[in-house]
Amino acid sequence: MAKRIALLATLLVGAQAALAADLVVVAHPSAAPVTKEQVADLFLGKGQSLTPVDQAEGSPLYAEFYRKATGRDVAQVKATWARLVFSGKAQAPRQLPDSAAVKKAVAADPKAIGYIEKSAVDSSVKVVLSLD
Repeated sequence: MAKRIALLATLLVGAQAALAADLVVVAHPSAAPVTKEQVADLFLGKGQSLTPVDQAEGSPLYAEFYRKATGRDVAQVKATWARLVFSGKAQAPRQLPDSAAVKKAVAADPKAIGYIEKSAVDSSVKVVLSLD
């Protein structure tokens, strides 16, 4: 029984690692690189130099991005945006269904910034920050 539990635990850890995507923050090809702090500020409503574009809230990338970029979980991010929207200080980022939609929106708008899997990057966008 203990061997089965150990095997199951090993498989779950391996599956979790396989699901974790290499995330990159992308912007229009003319954009300058950004710091992790700048990305966190933009996606938490503290900066307005660029327009953040989010993945859908239910996406596994959404939770992973906020954990890696801001150190916050989904509940904390939702609470932050609820306060900002309620107070009228900011609008939550527009959520798009997948990386292809985020990439298309970012490629079309020099002021947009988003995040996608590293494997989805092409010449239409520029990687401005890697989140390892």
